[in-house]
Amino acid sequence: MQRLPAAVVGEAYNGEFSWSVLSELVDVENRMAGQDGERRGAAVVADAFERAGAREVRTEEFEIPGWWRGSSSLAVGERVYGKDHEVIALPGTPPGEVSGPLVDVGFGTQEEIDEADLEGAVAVASSRTPEGFGRWLHRMEKYTACAEAGAAGFVFRNHVEGCLPPTGEVGYHNRPGPIPAVGVSKELGERLLRRSEGGETTLSVDCRNEPATSRNVEGLIGPDTEEEVLLTAHVDAHDVSEGANDNGAGCALVAEVGRLLATVEGDLETGVRLVTYGSEEIGLYGAYHDAATRDLETVKCVVNVDGAGNSRNLRVGTNGFDGMERVFETLADDLDVPLSTHDTVSPHGDQWAYVEEGVPAVMASSESGESGRGWGHTHADTLDKLDVRDLRALAALLAEAVFSLASEEVTLASRSREATKNALAEGYVNELKVGGRWHYGEPLR
Repeated sequence: MQRLPAAVVGEAYNGEFSWSVLSELVDVENRMAGQDGERRGAAVVADAFERAGAREVRTEEFEIPGWWRGSSSLAVGERVYGKDHEVIALPGTPPGEVSGPLVDVGFGTQEEIDEADLEGAVAVASSRTPEGFGRWLHRMEKYTACAEAGAAGFVFRNHVEGCLPPTGEVGYHNRPGPIPAVGVSKELGERLLRRSEGGETTLSVDCRNEPATSRNVEGLIGPDTEEEVLLTAHVDAHDVSEGANDNGAGCALVAEVGRLLATVEGDLETGVRLVTYGSEEIGLYGAYHDAATRDLETVKCVVNVDGAGNSRNLRVGTNGFDGMERVFETLADDLDVPLSTHDTVSPHGDQWAYVEEGVPAVMASSESGESGRGWGHTHADTLDKLDVRDLRALAALLAEAVFSLASEEVTLASRSREATKNALAEGYVNELKVGGRWHYGEPLR
């Protein structure tokens, strides 16, 4: 397997470039999709691509349904909780006020929801996925199942201690979602359940759903070949934090890997296109736009970097593309570094826009050893949680992997749309349909 020169790997372990790019991104602070901070974040990335040595750097705009946060509250009897470290609206929620009994649906599995009486209730679901479930149980799946069961409102309860409410999209391509939704801290969630005692809870959300503009940024490293490897990440982040790990680190790693590969671009046998997407957090709008406007016959594969940075232990979601999995596993064995993989076909992450069409694509993140997102999607997703040494180690491994994938020796098999459709779990199918992202039966373009 084609390997990078030792000098390039050494540069990866000594470079400051990725940390510099990440620092610039978090200093933007609010990079919410469709808002000014996302535009400024894209400009940081475009500049980083130029400095990394990419050519043909360009920014492309596209329209999205924007969302702006107002105030939110939960009232149980005379007690009202409305501080933003207690209660925050989930993006894509409609505004409104609803009242009903507070009903705990546990992890929010379909079985738990079916057993509960949710008609007119305010449903409460944990952010945790139960042990042995076999795949990640996403927030959107819990939300849509509760809404279909007749819930009037939805409360997403963090399972991580620390008084931090989680955020995350609930409307996707059918914005706004069907019922008002908020995130609450673990502590407040337990307090609400303890104090509700079958009485009414009032959930109130103030927000705006209006059209907005998002943008993708791209640049090319290596030869101008008919086929390209896409190395991708998303620049947008939720408005409650700096978005350091999710996904400032991913953008910084894309730029850094591009910089490393630019030093050996004469040895690249396939062009590597660096791409950062807007609006991932609200429904993969940037990736969908790119996949719909790019000739997918020219895409050899996609390596999407998202949530990498909270450790140096790489985790790769292969979506069942065995050829790409072998490349990562071979490199991990050769370098004697940890690697975990899973082959679940998942509609979460920008790589899905390509997986859906049968293009070999993986998501690269890092393994924290904790359940769920940890600090992600909360106020605490900040720069101080990350370590430059982790970024360096991840950059070295990702650069090796992309360099190998760009080799003509590596051939990758695509997959039919029907095969991908059939590999999706039933819960994901329902989530895609309710969220307006079910494209089977109709082409993407």
